Amino acid sequence: MQKRWFLFEELVKRDFKEKYKRTVLGMGWSLLSPLLTLLVMKLVFTQFFGRTTPYYTIYLFSGNIVLAWFKESTKHGMNSLLHNAKIFTKINVPKYLFLFSKNVSSAVNFALTLVVYFLFCILDGISFGPHMLALLYPVACLLAFNLGMGLILSAMFVFFRDVKYLYDVFLTLLTYLSAIFYTVDSFPPAVQNLFLLNPVYCYIKYFRVVVIDGNIPSLAFHLLCAFYAVTLLLIGGAIYKKYNHKFLYYV
Repeated sequence: MQKRWFLFEELVKRDFKEKYKRTVLGMGWSLLSPLLTLLVMKLVFTQFFGRTTPYYTIYLFSGNIVLAWFKESTKHGMNSLLHNAKIFTKINVPKYLFLFSKNVSSAVNFALTLVVYFLFCILDGISFGPHMLALLYPVACLLAFNLGMGLILSAMFVFFRDVKYLYDVFLTLLTYLSAIFYTVDSFPPAVQNLFLLNPVYCYIKYFRVVVIDGNIPSLAFHLLCAFYAVTLLLIGGAIYKKYNHKFLYYV
């Protein structure tokens, strides 16, 4: 167990070093990148959607940071097995450790972004209170959801390299279906309910309800968020368990 923990720590450190290798700002890009994305989206979409949306900057930022975390975690997780094939083909170690290390690195980047996010909330006049602690729930759910998605993608990518290109298309579609820069209020109730079939949108909506509206989502909404997280984690774990012994023959 101690050896596995040591390997896990070294993998996390290596991921950080590789990500910011030969960059001038280093970890500063974890803060600057979402800010630049927010700036571009605000300049482009404010005239179209932001005039009637309260706290539109925070509305954009909420969607942007959640989606960015999901994208980073799952895209890096997808490559985790192939990227570390030279290690687990020579040493018998749990292969999920490579995926977990990617998710920890992404979670740390998300935590750094949250600091800037809360600073923007203060500047925008958002009121803080005990209700903000509720944000721990979607963060925990999204962490589990990202792990499950990463388990599925990394396993699929070992057998089918086309997954990488298909997933890029999927992420583009997901961006437009997650109501990042527009609101769903103008859609009929039936269409609004269809958005709840998108787990990423659910986690984004949770952030917005707590931060912008100052409310706590309903029990049903909590159960829906947990359902997506647990279901995907169980599916991903089952896939890893079933095909674990076959990974060696395809890397």
